[in-house]
Amino acid sequence: MQRSRNGRTAESRSPADARAGRAKQRAFMLAALPEGDDLSELRELLRTAGVAVVGQVVQHREHPHPNTYLGPGKVEEVKELARRADANVIACDDELSPRQERNLEKALDLPVVDRTTVILDIFAGHAHSAEGKLQVELAQLQYNLARMRGLWTHLERLGAGVGTRGPGESQIETDRRLARDRIAALRRRLSQLKSSRAVMRAERERADLPQIALAGYTNAGKSTLLNALTGAQVGVRDRLFHTLDPNTRAMRIRGRPYLMTDTVGFIRKLPHQLVEAFGATLDETRLADLILHVVDASAPEDDMVEMLRAVDDVLEEIGAGDRPRLLVLNKADVIDADRREELRFRHPEGVLVSALTGEGLEPLAERIEEAFRATLRPVDLLLPFEEGGRLAELHDVAGDLDRTDTAEGVRVRGRVPATVAERYARFAVNGASAASP
Repeated sequence: MQRSRNGRTAESRSPADARAGRAKQRAFMLAALPEGDDLSELRELLRTAGVAVVGQVVQHREHPHPNTYLGPGKVEEVKELARRADANVIACDDELSPRQERNLEKALDLPVVDRTTVILDIFAGHAHSAEGKLQVELAQLQYNLARMRGLWTHLERLGAGVGTRGPGESQIETDRRLARDRIAALRRRLSQLKSSRAVMRAERERADLPQIALAGYTNAGKSTLLNALTGAQVGVRDRLFHTLDPNTRAMRIRGRPYLMTDTVGFIRKLPHQLVEAFGATLDETRLADLILHVVDASAPEDDMVEMLRAVDDVLEEIGAGDRPRLLVLNKADVIDADRREELRFRHPEGVLVSALTGEGLEPLAERIEEAFRATLRPVDLLLPFEEGGRLAELHDVAGDLDRTDTAEGVRVRGRVPATVAERYARFAVNGASAASP
């Protein structure tokens, strides 16, 4: 307690109490754009990372300044605006070169983070599996390796000539060597995990189950759709990059089994380090028989087109650009009739669904079945009664079968994958080729 001017006693309050509720990290956003001033994506990234946004500045220029990202005059303006906004960190909407980062920090007298740093921080917080943590650490080390210069300048000797090689330079080289050694070790570990994943994938392929991958912009509702189609209970939250580790679940459409995998979401300007580090995870998308490209249908059309283009670019980069694709327009429950009509006109090939309410899931299942129907071969087989195990296997692979019990055995007709048809060729009726279309 403390005594006030009028002699009354009052509760003591520390200076911090007067600023209660103020965010610990307060970012001032910067961007160099040819046109426009939309920084909503960077704002959402910062929100996901737990950082409050207190202001922004956009400079219109064709290319960022090579030394300071923004022009020198604009940097001086930003310094004053950031001070007034009580910012304690600067966030840039592009990946900065080490030189740009150092010069900006020196000019603004504030820590500077770029888009890649924010994304890596989010990944580090959301990685739960051993593989995911290794992938994030590898991406962070690759990104930071070029930024080690200057961390030990307080140990450097000034001057030139003999004897000027100081411990600072030695420490930098030591750190770089340790970082390179750690990167090599992480790549070996990830290579081993990739081999294990390949073994599991080979087991799934031997089961001849169609492989479906969910791909799309982050926070488009892929995990919710996975849960709706497969009955899984994968964690879902309204934040960017909530899912990092691949989740594979089984589903059935008219009795036929399918495997569906949800992987990490994409984003505009996705850092190359992440694409490289998550290569093994993204293999699930590259090797899928069908990719469901999930997009947020509630986004404005211009933003939606940008999201579609960003996902297409990443799919091309990882070698999945040629895979069969089906566009899924999610979040139908939050759009009006006019937007629905616009989507039907602009994206006639898409399937409008709501993973939350279940709307459109049946038409989506029909489109998935239709996409795989062309890959199936008709079979007409006669299985002896003692081949009950093979009959059960056939049911698992083919789903619904036309079955007739005869004196010689069980006669079945249906459509199965070509590899399965070849395995059952010796049971074909009347010597017909089971693998013929």
